[in-house]
Amino acid sequence: MKILSIDPGTDQSAWVLYDTDTRAVLNHGKENNADMIFHFADTYYGAYDAVVIEMVAGYGKPVGAEIFETAVWIGRFMEACPLGLQGVHRVFRREVKRHLCGSENKVNDAVIRQRIIDLYGPGKEKAIGTTKQRGPLWGLRADEWSALAVAITYAETQLPRTAQ
Repeated sequence: MKILSIDPGTDQSAWVLYDTDTRAVLNHGKENNADMIFHFADTYYGAYDAVVIEMVAGYGKPVGAEIFETAVWIGRFMEACPLGLQGVHRVFRREVKRHLCGSENKVNDAVIRQRIIDLYGPGKEKAIGTTKQRGPLWGLRADEWSALAVAITYAETQLPRTAQ
């Protein structure tokens, strides 16, 4: 199964095309939100069976305008999905932290990134690689790691074992 996973933002969003059968990152990038909607129905991302979006949450804390703007874009992505709303799934950051790191406490982007490297390693050299010998995570940058974390979490917690 192929998943288009999105880490949404106010103006730009990161995305990863992830194959659950091989655990491979097939493609990745970060682009303007309006461009992402335009490319949803096009082969730019490649064929995918589901869209998974990191969902925002306030967890009882005050949130700013950025969170609300991101929530608007999440809704627009869901509406634009050519698979229909049943093809769109949301994963909360809390679920990602719990699944990948076993806890929500003191888990930040760097900890999640290291956990993904450990899954594909051992070690950074095997997981990411070098210029001469590229690894399976070669070229991932910034928010693309979060999009991959969402894809892995969804694949490993929400899909039946046979679909992974």
